[in-house]
Amino acid sequence: MVRPEELRRPAPAALTILLLAGVYYASARIGLLEQVVIAGAVVSPLWPPTGIALSCLLLLGLWTWPGIALGTVLVIATLTRPDLAGIGVVAGNTLAPVCACLMLRRAGFRVELDRLRDGVALVALGAFAGMLISATLGSGTQVLSGQLPPGDFWPTWAAWWAGDAMGILVVTPLVLALRTVRWPPGVPGVRWAEAAVLAAAAALVSLIAVRSELSLLFLVFPLIVWAALRFQLVGAAPCVLIVSVLAISSAIHRAGPFTGQSLLEAMVNLQALNASAALTALLLSAIVTEQNAVRRKIEQACRELAEVVDRLAPGETRRRWRPDDERP
Repeated sequence: MVRPEELRRPAPAALTILLLAGVYYASARIGLLEQVVIAGAVVSPLWPPTGIALSCLLLLGLWTWPGIALGTVLVIATLTRPDLAGIGVVAGNTLAPVCACLMLRRAGFRVELDRLRDGVALVALGAFAGMLISATLGSGTQVLSGQLPPGDFWPTWAAWWAGDAMGILVVTPLVLALRTVRWPPGVPGVRWAEAAVLAAAAALVSLIAVRSELSLLFLVFPLIVWAALRFQLVGAAPCVLIVSVLAISSAIHRAGPFTGQSLLEAMVNLQALNASAALTALLLSAIVTEQNAVRRKIEQACRELAEVVDRLAPGETRRRWRPDDERP
């Protein structure tokens, strides 16, 4: 595994920044596949680059910020001609994850997301507070450049902020969870079968919920709870991604439960669903992970205490706490 201090050498650092810019650009192109026009501005209900950017800053360090700026420049260059509004977008898209990272570090955030406070910090500081910067700079410079009427500032700002915040809530936990995934030895086949059933059920139920004209969106939450309780963030984050992608497609094309709704109504309902799913998965996974860690610490303390008792009074622990199969 390459250490962050090794990446800061000139050649590896430059390569890392270029790689981050490429990943940022690729994720932006994916996000732009499902886009809407609100008050004359093109926005995405889920902007994956913000999640990618914050994840890299948390894992590698703040020195990777040029990769975010370069990736944003590449995206703008493929969409429009560089101008004042483009400069504002580059500044906002770079400053927002950097400030979010600084706030999370200040709050003692741990990338393992193994505490409830980490989940709350990612939601409040990383998504909701940090993305105010990108939405304000992006929308504000468009108003100043004359590309956006002043009266359309707030609708554009709200859509911009929601898309960036959803990128943090959906993508960042997924990246942080996948970095710890290893092929675990000795896992029983039943566990693998449960994971396969969960993945298939998440895809099938989500597809039914977002395609049916009945109001069945609530059906995705039992699956998210199941994934969080049994597999924590590694299982819950992919489920949220599946739900979000399918729901975004239905909302943009006004299909399923979004049929007959205006663009604003569809976006409000969509972001309410995505935010609720992401918050449920993130916070519940953090609670379960924290409880599991506490249980392991208690079990370790009990074993250490039993060893101390055995040294002081050999055989005492076995006489007082006999195994279940030896009890009358």
